[in-house]
Amino acid sequence: MFMISKSIRSTLCAGLVAASCLASPLYATAALADQVGEVGVDWLGNDILIDAVADPKVKGVTCHVAYFDRGIIDRLQKGNWFEDPSNASIACRQTGPISIGDIDLDENGDVVFKESRSLVFKSLVVNRIYDKENDTLIYLINSQQVQDGSAKMAISTVPLYGQEVVWENGKP
Repeated sequence: MFMISKSIRSTLCAGLVAASCLASPLYATAALADQVGEVGVDWLGNDILIDAVADPKVKGVTCHVAYFDRGIIDRLQKGNWFEDPSNASIACRQTGPISIGDIDLDENGDVVFKESRSLVFKSLVVNRIYDKENDTLIYLINSQQVQDGSAKMAISTVPLYGQEVVWENGKP
């Protein structure tokens, strides 16, 4: 059986706490996520987490984001302590009356949510893009990396056609 001495275990735990504290302020987010679900997927402590993210500039729209969170045993086995996989899923829906504030209308859109997936180099990002021709909000989730960007992505749309939508700055 694999045993870790108490002093090594304490040092590892202190290191993990320090690393997570350092990583948190690096990625201040536009929106805050509320964890609404957690599903265990194996005996190693790996979980799928589900967060609710309310769009801060579009009242009445909530996105649910699901992503993989590695457990301590998996991190020990693989030797990669400070990184979680890039896989994620998103579903966005109207959850109340829609009121659209000052959003970026160009094809790059706005960052709605950004969360660190490693100590420094990888982030999970949700962007909002307005498709004027189809009167639809598009939400894209993807992983941004300093190098070797990931092609893993998902989108969700919220159609505005036929809805009573308030545009704070007038409809474009």
